[in-house]
Amino acid sequence: MQSPINIARRLTAEFIGSAYLLAAVIGSGIMSERLAGGNTALALLGNTMATGAILVVLILIFRPVSGAHFNPAVTLAFRLRGAINTSDTTLYILAQITGALSGMLAAHFMFEVPLLQVSTHMRAGMAQFGSEVIATFGLLAAIFGCVRYRSDAVPYAVGLYITAAYWFTSSTSFANPSVTLARSFTDSFSGIRLEDAPLFILAQLIGAVLATALFGWLFAPENS
Repeated sequence: MQSPINIARRLTAEFIGSAYLLAAVIGSGIMSERLAGGNTALALLGNTMATGAILVVLILIFRPVSGAHFNPAVTLAFRLRGAINTSDTTLYILAQITGALSGMLAAHFMFEVPLLQVSTHMRAGMAQFGSEVIATFGLLAAIFGCVRYRSDAVPYAVGLYITAAYWFTSSTSFANPSVTLARSFTDSFSGIRLEDAPLFILAQLIGAVLATALFGWLFAPENS
């Protein structure tokens, strides 16, 4: 059983990491849109670079403390693998959601836009749904593969994967339920309509479960 101070430290790490992740995603989206002069590709590039870079930094900082999940889909996958118990899984997800919402508010504050918003950015359809399944599946492949064979490479693999997946998926690779929820409350470049969020989250959870099943077998030790 984890000591109270240990779980408190881990939840704080998950909260801060999730908050900075969303501050980077939403803040860079606002900055990119303002500076790109209507060039959507340039705005997406700025948003992508900031997101991939902050993921590397945050995972390097917080992985020794909490595992640096910052993502309910990742936490669910590790629960399915038996690496985290049910109680801690619930607390991790709560910390990730509250952290993500706090990061959203921080981004709005820094760019002097209304703190409370609801997105009008439509992201709907089966292509977007499938993209989120694929994006989350690939994210877990990067994590599980590196955990098994190159643990020190996890931060770089995750940052690079998300950087690439922003561009090869039509959904721009949210791949994270708490990110999806927080982005539904920003009517900025990175937003998603609240009514579109549940399908994204369902797709992300499906991707996580499929990845856990397949890569649990593929990356199993030689004698198992």
